[in-house]
Amino acid sequence: MMMEQYQLVMPKFVYSGTNSLEKIADIITREKAKKVMVFTGKEILKIGICDKVFEVIRECGADYDVISDIRPEPGTVDVEKVLKQLNQSDGELVVAVGGGSVMDMAKLCAAMKGASYTIHQLLEDNSIMENGLPTVMVPTTCGTGSESTFNSIVAVESKQLKVGIVNTNMMADYVILDSSMIAGLPKHIVASTGVDALAHAVECFTSNRANPFSDLVAKEASKLIFENIVKSYHEPGNMEAKTNMLRAAFLAGVAIASSGTTAVHALSYPLGGKYHIPHGISNAILLAPVMRYNMAACEERLAILADTVSPGGIARSNKEKAEEIVKRIEEIVRDTHIPSSLSEYNVGKEDLDQLVASAFEVKRLLNNNRKELTKEDIKNIYLEIL
Repeated sequence: MMMEQYQLVMPKFVYSGTNSLEKIADIITREKAKKVMVFTGKEILKIGICDKVFEVIRECGADYDVISDIRPEPGTVDVEKVLKQLNQSDGELVVAVGGGSVMDMAKLCAAMKGASYTIHQLLEDNSIMENGLPTVMVPTTCGTGSESTFNSIVAVESKQLKVGIVNTNMMADYVILDSSMIAGLPKHIVASTGVDALAHAVECFTSNRANPFSDLVAKEASKLIFENIVKSYHEPGNMEAKTNMLRAAFLAGVAIASSGTTAVHALSYPLGGKYHIPHGISNAILLAPVMRYNMAACEERLAILADTVSPGGIARSNKEKAEEIVKRIEEIVRDTHIPSSLSEYNVGKEDLDQLVASAFEVKRLLNNNRKELTKEDIKNIYLEIL
């Protein structure tokens, strides 16, 4: 199945390569910004990852404020708190230095600065979002892809569910892929964010909304991740592998913007919303089981990925190739020491009904899945990973 109409939406400028952080100076000049709002996390700020960013801003003669009180997996209360800080500022440019939560928060709040509507109104109708401050995304992990999507994931506390806000006004104006920002990334973050990026690539390639644009980047992202994630995990000093992972994460995000994720993310959202399981971990636990469940509906697509990742070799059937890809995913999860079940997160059978009900409401993503999933199907997938 191939969509008859499709689109490719990307950031306006993408900078990569050695010392690409220095491009912030050109951006400040282009935007005529006298004050910059830097969004980041407390830990990132503490260990000095932002220091080079601050230095470049100062050398431009610009001023800056820092918003660093951004929790992982932020909710609506966090959005309101950060937006209040941003509205009190006279910043003209937003620079996000961090992982998915930081970048999602920065994109969302930059678009909502001075808005007449609330986050709760926006959750009810994403289309009311207007354009806001220009944004610069500087990822410090190698997996979320938030720098190249116009999505922002917010936990809705009352529903114990994560919800995706989707609007092209949140597409970043500038992206800087500087591998020095992930040089010291802890191994467990390399693993969880890396498999998150792999989920993006594989889901987008097998999505009902897959198209020639998304296929192009999803295949390249998949190949890069399969070849580099285990190296990045076991060889912390292997900057070539980490650079490839950073590029792969960006490309997988581009695939999301053109195609879209599927049942892996739909079943992942309730796990983050209620149990606060990190997004990358829940996706990693679910990726192989969901793809195996989907196999009959996307066997050919998975086989194409197998040929992309391992070209040549002996002749194999599409079924054998599809099974090989799922097995490779399981091996990556095992080799990078990511949990393969929910047991250590205190999720039990008594939680199944609520998990199934919540996941079944994520129609935006379930509709992308090539195999239609009933509530019973969803329950069986959760049972497999308990």
